[in-house]
Amino acid sequence: MDRDRFDRGSDRGDRRGGMGIKPNYFLPKPVKVGDVVDVTIEAVASKGDGIAKKDGFVIFVAGAKQGDTVQVKITDVKARFAIGEVAGAASGKSESAQPEESEEMQAESEEGAME
Repeated sequence: MDRDRFDRGSDRGDRRGGMGIKPNYFLPKPVKVGDVVDVTIEAVASKGDGIAKKDGFVIFVAGAKQGDTVQVKITDVKARFAIGEVAGAASGKSESAQPEESEEMQAESEEGAME
């Protein structure tokens, strides 16, 4: 009976107890609080936050939609992810920002034509 208990433990592979934290948990993060980074929102989380990645590190962005390319200000950094908020459109124009800009440009050109 004691032998069965020891054999069962061998199914764990090379884990020797503890929480089984992966080594990348301790590596330096590609972002820190206060950083502003350009990212593209790749997906939307179940709670509605946009999901982006910077060098493979996940960043949750409140209020962002899939496909948006935005500047994100990092507000919190955890061991495996960061949280940020939209700080503006990315330096490379995003698809969602282009229609708004073209409407503004059209309005300005119409005003110029009226004068």
